[in-house]
Order: sequence, then C-alpha cells, then structure tokens
Amino acid sequence: MTITTSAPPARSTPVAIALGFLTGGVIGASLAAFVVGCVIGSVPLCVAGVGLPAVYGLLFLLAGAPRRAREAAVVPRTALAVIESREAVGGAATSDVAVRFDLTVAPDDVPAYRVAFSQDIHLADLPDYRQGVVVVVQYPPDRPWRVRIVKRPTPEWEERAADARLDSAPGPVLVSESSEGCGVGFVRLFGLVLAAAAVVLLFRADLFDGDASDKPQVSSSSTSTSAPSSSSSSSSSSSMVVSSAYGTVTLGPNQSFLDRGQLRKAVGLLTKGTEARTALTVVVQDRLLSIVYAPTGSQAPTFDRDSLPYARFPALVEEARSGLGVSSPKTWQLTVERLTGSLTIRVVVTGAEGTASLEANGQGKVVRRTPAH
Repeated sequence: MTITTSAPPARSTPVAIALGFLTGGVIGASLAAFVVGCVIGSVPLCVAGVGLPAVYGLLFLLAGAPRRAREAAVVPRTALAVIESREAVGGAATSDVAVRFDLTVAPDDVPAYRVAFSQDIHLADLPDYRQGVVVVVQYPPDRPWRVRIVKRPTPEWEERAADARLDSAPGPVLVSESSEGCGVGFVRLFGLVLAAAAVVLLFRADLFDGDASDKPQVSSSSTSTSAPSSSSSSSSSSSMVVSSAYGTVTLGPNQSFLDRGQLRKAVGLLTKGTEARTALTVVVQDRLLSIVYAPTGSQAPTFDRDSLPYARFPALVEEARSGLGVSSPKTWQLTVERLTGSLTIRVVVTGAEGTASLEANGQGKVVRRTPAH
C-alpha cells in the first residue's frame, strides 16, 4: 500500500457544496418559519420551523449510516510511532486533556510518514506521552491521517514499542481534520439567506396586510371575493383583513366597538362567506377587533364566537373603567379565551393610577376584580 504524504483533500467538492447549500437552506427556512409563525399566529408554521431541522438531521443520519457501516467494517492497521511533539490544547478543567500530537508513524510494510492529530489523554497518563516516546497506534488503511494512540496495546505490541528505536520522517504532515473550504461556507450562508427570504416572501401577505389594515381605505364601497385564506374588504369608515390564521376589523374615526350592535356586526363580517372556524382568542379595543382562529386539527380549547354575551361587554368595560380605581383611563382591552378550560372574559384598563382588571364568566357575570395598583 502506498501512503500519499499530503493533507486530506478539502471538502469543497460538488457533493460538499450541495450539502452545505442544503444545510444552510434548512437552517434559514426553519428559523424564518418559526419567526413568521409567531408573528402571524400560525401554530403549524411554528411547528414546521421546529420540526424541519429535526427531520433533516434524522435523514442526514440515516443517509450516512451505510458509509459509517463500511468504515466500521474496515480492520484498522496497527503500527509503531514516535512522538515528535505534543501540546495541550484544551480540557484542563476536566480529568481528560485534549492533546495535539505530532507523530512519525512507521508501518511495517510502507514508508514512515508524519501525522498531526488531537486526542484526549487522562491527566495521570500525560507523563507516559513525552517527546521521543514510542507508542502503538492504529489507523484505517484508506485514511492514514486518522491515527489514534492505543492506550492499552496487546503484550506483543507493548514489547515491540519498548524495544523499538524510530527515526523521524520528513514532512509534509498529514492532519486528521479535513478543511471544509471557504466555498462551502459561502454556499451555506447563501442557502440560509435565500431560504429565509423565500419563506418571508411566501407569507408576505399575512405579514404585511395587517399594517395596511390600520389605515382606513378611501372608497365608497368594495368587497373582495378572493379565497378565505387571504381576503379583505373595506369601506370609507372601516377596514377588515381575514386570513387563515386570524381576522381583524378596524373602525374609522368617531366609532367604537362599545356602540350598540357594532361588535356583533364586526364579528359577523369576519365570518361572512367563509367556512365556520372556532376561535382561540378574541381581543377587542375601542376601534380594533382581532380574532385568532384555531388551526385545522388543533386540540387547543376553543369557543364559538356566536355564543359570547356581546350585550354585556359595554357594561363590563364601563365597570372596569369607573369602578376599579382608575379615574382617567387611557386605554382598555377586552380579551376572551378558554385556555384554562372555562370561558373567561377579561377587561384590562390602564391610566395614571396604574392598571386594573376584572374577569367574568361565559355569561358575562363578574367573578373577580383587581383594583388599580
């Protein structure tokens, strides 16, 4: 067998470049999907962002199993080597120390060669690996740079090492760690950025339509007939945005959801012409209504929006604004959810005296009051 006295080839091969691009793409897509999912309130997208790296890692592990099996089946060669130099490179805080060795390896049937590698050595065993000491090593025949010192050789090899005198071999020095190459790093970064941008562009409507909904649309009357997953309608006094994950209604000036029938009407607009979807939360402010829908197949506790006691909402808000110690409330917010099992209506008001809140049950009856603090 002939040993080539050169460093292992860099990994900037077509396969390594493709793998680097794919890895970067998975990282970028998963991060972007998780962030976008959190922003737009999409549970499936958040789950995809977390699950994609796990699936990719599993596939990568399975794809490399045959290669690892072939490598494990190769019988390693055993040879003598002399320590040219050693240097501790890490792990001083533990009982094992990472040591960088420079060895001359002298196989029985091929020319000697130099190799550099790192191996963990117990602190108590460090004196046994001084410069000039002959040790027993093993390495795969097809990868001579993957040398490992045999800490407990067989008696035969231990006797040979004790009696051997080896001369230093000339360089160059083989290294155990193959360099990745800057090309792979650049391609990985490119794949990360490209995948992240693709996810953001794919969900740009859900991300940015909400900002547009905050501005009243100036038109006499228009209604969109697009699919329920991305539709909008507007009038001169209000605007509405509906997606598969949420729906919002923004009222124009001089209007409030405390006006008689205004809130029930807005909820009806969000469900008009769409399939019935249960809600996770309903959040109401003076001129903004937001509903977060439950994803298809979700086991999260939801509720029917039509069953809410809309007639009690103005009175609950009024009691929170005037009866909990906030004399000049600046903002109020009403939230409906049943994450704890039973339907809960919570009104929070904020003013100069602090924040106060009250909670009511599904019939609108107050069950808890928290004065300003």
